[in-house]
Amino acid sequence: MKMKHEEEEMCGNGVIGILAESTNKWERRVPLTPGHCAKLLSTNQVTRIIVQPSTKRIYHDDLYKDVGCHISNNLSDCGLILGIKQPKLDMILPDRAYAFFSHTHKAQKQNMPLLDKILAERASLFDYELIVGDDGKRLLAFGRFAGRAGLIDFLSGLGRRYLSLGYSTPFLSLGSSYMYPSLAAAKAALVSVAEEIATIGLPSSICPLVFVFTGSGNVSLGAQEIFKLLPHTFVDSTRLPELFDTASLSKRAFQVYGCIVSYEDMVEHTDPVEVFDKVDYYAHPERYKPVFHKKVAPYASVIVNCMYWERRYPRLLTYKQLYELHHKGCPLVGICDITCDIGGSIEFVNRTTSIDSPFFRYDPYGDSYHEDIEGDGVICLAVDILPTEFAKEASQHFGDVLSRFIGNLASTKDIEDLPLHLRRACIAHGGALTHLYEYIPRMRNSEEMSENVSNGLSNKNRYTMLVSISGHLFDQFLINEALDIIEAAGGSFHLVKCQVGQCTDSMSYSELEVGADNSAVLNNIVDNLTSIANPKEDDKGKTNLFSLKVGEVQDTSVKLGYSSKKRNTVLILGAGRVCQPAVKFLSSIGTNSPSEWKKSCKIVVDFEEHNFVQVIVASLFLKDAEETIEGIPNAIAVGLDVMNHDSLYKYVSQVDIVISLLPPSFHHTIANVCIELKKHLVTASYINDSMSKLHDAAKGCGITILGEMGLDPGIDHMMAMKMINQAHAQGGKIRSFVSNCGGIPSPAAANNPLAYKFSWNPAGAIRAGCNPATYRQDGETLHVDGGNIYVSATKFRLHDFPAFALEVLPNRNSLIYGDLYGIENEALTIFRGTLRYEGFGEIMASLARIGFFDGEVRPSLTNKDKLTTYRTFLYELLELHNNINTDESVKPEKLITERLLALGICKEDEAAIKTAKAIIFLGFYEQTGVPSSCQTAFDVTCLRMEERLAYTPMEQDMVLLHHQVVVDFPNSRPTENHEAILLEFGRTQNGKETSAMAFTVGIPVAIGTLLLLSKKITTTGVLRPIVPEVYEPALDILHAYGFNIIEKID
Repeated sequence: MKMKHEEEEMCGNGVIGILAESTNKWERRVPLTPGHCAKLLSTNQVTRIIVQPSTKRIYHDDLYKDVGCHISNNLSDCGLILGIKQPKLDMILPDRAYAFFSHTHKAQKQNMPLLDKILAERASLFDYELIVGDDGKRLLAFGRFAGRAGLIDFLSGLGRRYLSLGYSTPFLSLGSSYMYPSLAAAKAALVSVAEEIATIGLPSSICPLVFVFTGSGNVSLGAQEIFKLLPHTFVDSTRLPELFDTASLSKRAFQVYGCIVSYEDMVEHTDPVEVFDKVDYYAHPERYKPVFHKKVAPYASVIVNCMYWERRYPRLLTYKQLYELHHKGCPLVGICDITCDIGGSIEFVNRTTSIDSPFFRYDPYGDSYHEDIEGDGVICLAVDILPTEFAKEASQHFGDVLSRFIGNLASTKDIEDLPLHLRRACIAHGGALTHLYEYIPRMRNSEEMSENVSNGLSNKNRYTMLVSISGHLFDQFLINEALDIIEAAGGSFHLVKCQVGQCTDSMSYSELEVGADNSAVLNNIVDNLTSIANPKEDDKGKTNLFSLKVGEVQDTSVKLGYSSKKRNTVLILGAGRVCQPAVKFLSSIGTNSPSEWKKSCKIVVDFEEHNFVQVIVASLFLKDAEETIEGIPNAIAVGLDVMNHDSLYKYVSQVDIVISLLPPSFHHTIANVCIELKKHLVTASYINDSMSKLHDAAKGCGITILGEMGLDPGIDHMMAMKMINQAHAQGGKIRSFVSNCGGIPSPAAANNPLAYKFSWNPAGAIRAGCNPATYRQDGETLHVDGGNIYVSATKFRLHDFPAFALEVLPNRNSLIYGDLYGIENEALTIFRGTLRYEGFGEIMASLARIGFFDGEVRPSLTNKDKLTTYRTFLYELLELHNNINTDESVKPEKLITERLLALGICKEDEAAIKTAKAIIFLGFYEQTGVPSSCQTAFDVTCLRMEERLAYTPMEQDMVLLHHQVVVDFPNSRPTENHEAILLEFGRTQNGKETSAMAFTVGIPVAIGTLLLLSKKITTTGVLRPIVPEVYEPALDILHAYGFNIIEKID
């Protein structure tokens, strides 16, 4: 009992300890400097100070020792222990008082173990963040130092960013804040930069250089303090457009511009009659819409974000707004987000950065994040520990204030004897939460309830209601009163959202799902909350404590989820490789999936607001459909034989739209059912004559049959029509149109003699290589017989990708695209080709001459009495019947090479050797038997190619699509060469590979479906994606989804 009594006497014993910071390698600040300690000891405010040793602290241990402090890891004699950040749990000693930034008063889940440890050890906890003055403002904060360090760090990075863009600027000589021994030294370095700007200037191409500052607190003031060291002029937001006038540009190159914006520059009332009212905006942000992206951001080079933001307010800048700004040529080069509000007011700032790696780069065109600062997009700084870069000055400032409270905190045993501002900062004392913070366990229980609900556990209350309250909930502890009302009435709650104000001027905001077993209880709760939010006139002296918004009562016995959205059902016929990308795309529409690409697509955003998509995948074999949808939400697998009219009719009648990924021979049957039931149909296949003849019938019943919505045909149409129509809009005429496309292995996977692989059955690709071709070259129409396609291959190189050694083969009838694209009467050259790696055509031509692609039934393969091996099959093709027992010492490659030359199959040794290597690689020299299912040489070849030219699980395929359009213009305007390139590689996600071919076919099909569901396509009948209402939004979505399309004009 004596030991316990001694421990209880520790608090208020006059001995204080200073912790060694352990949470972050960069944390070098201290709560008290050696100078503060000397003063406390000399004035007898404390009896002893024990400092834990630290080799990284900004003030060395000897400096503390010199002023009379003890250096020891053991703080057991200390009644009050001070730190900056949260200590490790094993550093919490029983019955002591602790003061640091705990980040626990909002019931932050990640810090609850620390609070539990404090309570278990009967310790007291004072939080610096909660120490406020009589005016309600925080007394202990590092905000101004965050602003100073943040802007210096950004300016240092700005110099490197401009250098990567080709501009040398004085900022390049500036270092990061931590590189300077003091704030004064950092400012001196910046003054040197300022002098260079004033004398030498900035490159005119990056001027006017405009810095936009948000916020009015210490953070913003600190950043502005640094900015003002540069030669500068502050302008009102209304004058920003004037800076971009052409006059006096040279003068502007010798200074920078600043603009401090307020909420009035960020939002405007939705009612054009109403003017901005700050009080109304705080209480009812839903009445206001964002305008910062229109009024200010188009003129900003740098946005220095220092403002407090809550999720109920409009964002300062969103993904979509940034995309649109860059599309219009906005000069924005970077974001200095000193608030470090992740996913907050600047939506695309989705991560924190570190002092030693302070930047990331976001590319709005590719919706991608990068760790470098070279490339497209904006650089973003979001360091969450900026003040420690000026650790000495920040510690001095902090200690100047904290030392005024140390005497009371170190000597007082009963917290009731403390001044009010210190009592209110005490979260826990003697193993229990103090009265003001009793809401914390209630909020924690609410969080656990929320997790249970999200994990599928039912809510015990039948009736629920969403209640939003905003005001000074935590600094004036109104949250306690609100929760008391809910629980006293017999209701329960769980916390949906919580945003806590960071200063006295900022209100907090919470969304609570309030539950009860009957609606009368809910009504009573609302009445009581309303009475507080809106006091009656006779309640003398009372003002509104908080604002209140109440949602509709929901009966949870009715299954929720998407009940407020319309379900759109899509039936996909066929569960092949193309299917899964389409299913993933469509099933994500309308869900809460964290897909950043959707945020930049207005069509998707608008459609998702009131709609979601459910996908039914139908396959002849149910197992295939089930494997396709595995792990994908909102997707159902069914077994369906499309040749069974009744079954097909049943499923089509239940959906909104149909996608057919089946072979083209099925499309006519499916289309007729869609016409009968008035359902749209989308396919990736060529529109043949039988489908074209359905145009009038489809148009008559008001549906669209959208065909050729894949890669080739599909994306090739869309890219071509965009280029052609843009040229025509400028008065140009198309002299030449050349389009080449190929699905080939990535260079690393092109590891066989043919440098080619198949991601599905090779029969279609082989047959395509036997089709005749027609094209126009310099006004002359040329024809290539099917047997000569491979030998007509020509070398193909791309300037942007010089490492790709490719060749191109003519692809079918190119002239029909002259009619489709409206260039038949103007283009002297119209050519469409198929891309392969160089040498493919030569080998395939040799294989064709040997007879590997013959489709006639061979007696040797149908003879059931005699087994045919692959080698005997090969010998038969090479007419080696009398030489089957050839000397085995002769190498197969030499044997086959000599025979190819002897038969005249190959004219040159090199071609014969390459063909022999391919034959051996494909397994035609093996002694294993040919399966009885193979009756033709074509069958055998397809089987061998499917086996030997398949991708391994870790190999990628590649899709390359290249358009080259030569445009002549009138009035002596020079001829232009327009190019567009699509390059995609196979993708791996969650260990599953999606081929580039499946991706580039499946996604366009899904996009076409979305455009029909959202009624963006209104044309009926049989349609190709060659009209603006299809290709314009489709290309926008493809770009947002991450398709790598390069466009350039020479």
